[in-house]
Order: sequence, then structure tokens, then C-alpha cells
Amino acid sequence: MKDTNVYDVLKERGFIAQVTGEDKIRELLGREKVTFYIGFDPTADSLHVGHFLQMIVMSHMQKAGHRPIAILGGGTAMVGDPTGKTDMRKMLTKEEIEYNANQFKKQMRNLIDFSDNKALMINNGDWLLDLKYIDFLRDIGVHFSVNRMLTAECFKSRLEKGLSFIEFNYMLMQSYDFLKLYRDYNCKLQLGGDDQWSNILGGVDLIRRVEGVEVYGMTFHLLTTSDGKKMGKTEKGAVWLDPEKTPPYEFYQYWRNVHDDDVIKCLRLLSFVPMERINELSKLKDEEINKAKEVLAYEVTKIVHGEEEAIKARESARALFAKGTSSEDMPSTEIPAPALKDGLGILDALIHAGLILSKGEGRRLIQQGGLYINGERANDPNLVISEADFKNGEMIIRKGKKVYHRLYIN
Repeated sequence: MKDTNVYDVLKERGFIAQVTGEDKIRELLGREKVTFYIGFDPTADSLHVGHFLQMIVMSHMQKAGHRPIAILGGGTAMVGDPTGKTDMRKMLTKEEIEYNANQFKKQMRNLIDFSDNKALMINNGDWLLDLKYIDFLRDIGVHFSVNRMLTAECFKSRLEKGLSFIEFNYMLMQSYDFLKLYRDYNCKLQLGGDDQWSNILGGVDLIRRVEGVEVYGMTFHLLTTSDGKKMGKTEKGAVWLDPEKTPPYEFYQYWRNVHDDDVIKCLRLLSFVPMERINELSKLKDEEINKAKEVLAYEVTKIVHGEEEAIKARESARALFAKGTSSEDMPSTEIPAPALKDGLGILDALIHAGLILSKGEGRRLIQQGGLYINGERANDPNLVISEADFKNGEMIIRKGKKVYHRLYIN
């Protein structure tokens, strides 16, 4: 039986957005073991759900025999990628970048095998921070047309507010990364989110001009909901891969509660569930779709946090839905005892717990019958809670049908 080309796997599962040449890339991936790279700018101390999709792609590629290079942008993070931003990013110190990069390494090892040089993790600060500026302009800058760069999507949104010169250098630096990796590791393919298309094209073009060879670029659809919004955001902020920032139970619940229209897409992109099984799950309708959501939540949590945590989160969620009772793994927020002395408004408590963003949102939630306290529907937006409302020092809040939260007194 002939081996499946990983390009076909990625295409069938719905990853691929744009490529510099479909037939050539597919032929290359079928012909030889290809070294490829994806960049991760360490601008936070954890990877998030958006990065997770890129890691899944790297895993698919590695399983097919290709070699991933994860570039940690210790150099580019000193500048900041203007892509998708209307304002200039905060510049990080070298110490912050190094700490963040080390956190990334721990999380990537859940999916990527770095043993025996099967994959590489390299910091582009190793070469970018020591560049001599005049030499860089003469050797690299000469190959870039300013007029052409200004037509790139990553710069267009910034032109009205003003694009700083330091950000303008970002495309040159990322393109130079590709050239450096081609020279040192025979890296022939750069992958990334679809918002990186302009930067990837810059690198492909630079290598053609400088080395006279053809290399390739491929982008993937960004992880968005069915209505086009970026996936991986909650009332509390991003859904992180670090269990200290997003506990496994909350992580599980995020995927358990995705919209019906998004569950099959997420199974294709964020799990290794075989397509035959996913196609079966796609036939489920109405309440039955919850079975697919449970598979999604379990599989993604298992990849990120391990099987033990995934099982624990699944069982906690099942017990919660069955009984509406407390769980140690339920998302929890501490309420200081002094805050309850003279009574605490329920809307203030919900904001404190991150369950609502404003009192207006809270009033609408209660008026629409969507808030429950210890199993009883709350009808009064002006309700004041006290210590007497806490059973054994805790209060169970349910928002809508699926979001549970525990308040506890300290």
C-alpha cells in the first residue's frame, strides 16, 4: 500500500489556505524528507489555542517523515510583528523573551519529538541580534521593493495610524530567517497562519534572488468560529495551553461548549481522530451533537494536558451535568469574607468571577432567565448576597445551560 502524502492529509482535514505552488509542494513532500519551519514569537509566557493548530500541523508533518524547525522569535520579538495589529506592540526585554521561549519548549514537547534531531528548536535571536546593520541593508534590504511591501496586507491596516520604521523591518527579518535556515539546514518550506502570507512570500522571493533556487510557502486557515471571529477567547481572555493560566477543566469545558457549527471543523483541525470517525460524528444532529463535542473536548485536552487530566475533566463535567453539584475541578473564584460583611451585589460577584464583562450584560442574563444560584433561578439583578447564601463556604453559579462556576469564601 502506497504511503499517503501528508499534503493530501492536510488538505482533507481543511488546513490549507494558500500555497506558492500546489503541485510542486505535493510532489516535493512525496519525493523526499523535507525540513520545514514555523515561527513562534514569544510575546507571552504560554502558547495559546491559535498556536496549537500550528503544532498539530507540525505533528502531522513529522509523522509523515518530515523534519520540523520551531523558530522561537527571540530576535523578531524585539521588533514586533505588525500583522493584524492596529497599534504597535509592546517591546519585550531579552529576559522576558528568554523566559517565554523556555515555557514554549515545555508545551511543544507534548506534540513534537525533538530527540535525535528529529525536530529542532532554534531562537532567531542567535543570528538577528548580532547582525551588522549596514551589511544587512546591502545584502538583504537591496532585494526588497518598498512600493511592493506597502501593498502587503500586514502593513495596510497600520498605514493610517502610522507604521514605525522598526516594524517595517519585520518582513526583512522574517525573510532572512528563511534564507538562514535554507543555508544552514536545507529548509525548503515555510508554514504559518494565513496572516503570514506576505511575510512568507518575502522569504520565498529573497531565496530565489540570492540563491537562485525555488523554495516554498504554505499557509493555514486561522482558527475562527463559523461567524468569522477568532476562536480561543473567553470572558477571562485567551484559552492558554499552560494549566496554570487555563486549568484543564476550564480548557475541557471550552471545547465541550463550542458552537454546534464549529465542532466538526475543530475535530478535523485540532485532533488526530481519523476522518472516517469524524465523518460519522458529522451526521449527528440536535442533542446528539453533544457526543461529538465530548469527543472533541476529550481529545484536545488529552493532547495538551495528558490522558489522566482529560479523563478527570470529562468525568467532572459529566457529574456536573448530571447532578448540578460542586466539583473540585470546577472553575473557582475566591470571595474575600470582608466583601460579604455588608452584602455583595450579584452583578459585582459575576464581574469579579469573569462570568460577565459588564453589569448591563448581567442584567440581560438574569432578565432572560439564564442565571442560576445553587440550582435556583435568579430573578433579581439587584440581588445582594451574603455569607448565609454560601453552603459549606461555597456557591455554585450556572450561566446558561453549560457554564458552571464555584464561588468560595476565604
